[in-house]
Amino acid sequence: MLKEIRAALLFGLAVWVYQATNPPPPKICGTPGGPLITAPRIKLRDGRHLAYKEHGVSRETAKYKIIFVHGFASMRHDTMSVAKLSAEVVEELGLHFVSFDRPGYGESDPHPKRTPESIALDIEELADHLEFGSRFYVMGFSMGGQVIWGCLKYIPHRLAGATLIAPVVNYWWPGFPANLSTEAYYLQLPQDQWTLRVAHHAPWLTYWWNSQKWFPASAVAAGKPEVFSRQDLEILSMVTDMYMPQTMQQGKFETLHRDMMVGFGKWEFDPMDLKNPFPNNEGSVHLWHGDEDQMVPVSLQRYIAQRLPWIKYHEISGSGHMFPYIPEICEAMIKAPLLEKK
Repeated sequence: MLKEIRAALLFGLAVWVYQATNPPPPKICGTPGGPLITAPRIKLRDGRHLAYKEHGVSRETAKYKIIFVHGFASMRHDTMSVAKLSAEVVEELGLHFVSFDRPGYGESDPHPKRTPESIALDIEELADHLEFGSRFYVMGFSMGGQVIWGCLKYIPHRLAGATLIAPVVNYWWPGFPANLSTEAYYLQLPQDQWTLRVAHHAPWLTYWWNSQKWFPASAVAAGKPEVFSRQDLEILSMVTDMYMPQTMQQGKFETLHRDMMVGFGKWEFDPMDLKNPFPNNEGSVHLWHGDEDQMVPVSLQRYIAQRLPWIKYHEISGSGHMFPYIPEICEAMIKAPLLEKK
């Protein structure tokens, strides 16, 4: 009898471990039972599809071509205030924007082997497909801002300029002084501290941690008010096109959970070791951050700006994480790397 009980317990444990470490497969767009394909998409070299959206003047008449990288729990439709720039500004500057769904989001196929390098190469392929020429601009917000570090590492020769907007940091990048990154890490809510610990130290448990009901998981993923500043909450109350239902229609694991595993996992390079991609001032790198950001501590961005003096650092007083949705600031961020060339 004891043997049967022990066997049943071991079997139950095995089932639990399997379910905890094996998320359900994604519902891939265009497959039977999966979401419909509504966006233009390109087929990448490895067979995956990348969905994108174009804004602004035509590619043929554009003076500046910019690829925008969306943040966490977002997609190609969420372009901050880019889509709300005045037609006069867009026409005067000759701006052509392309936003795209990062792998697993929206209508882009998941990429289970996604890395900071692979997403940079996806961006390069997208630019080539759209015939952007030898160089183009990249902008990224929040988790999309973190993606820009990969562009600076892996495709710097393709960049005319780069803009990091409230970029998420990885607390385990070795270039951070231990006391600084530790202090910043503990500014997060305890449940977010645990979520990132799991993503970094035990990524195979990321799905389980974010699905279990015993302990609170990521407050950021849940969009809890505590993670936003007062200004953030005011901005969010006026933004109606965020967090669209189709953002995670293929499944949370290949969107939110994969973002956590890649963004806070072990990187193959340290951004603090990067060299200036524009030694002859043929382009520039800008970093924008709010001094009241409660998601990404400003202290770490200040250190990055000090460590990498070739980055042009802009700190927005009184702003939290969502300041890019303020049209005037968005316009200033777009113009900064373009107009300095004139």
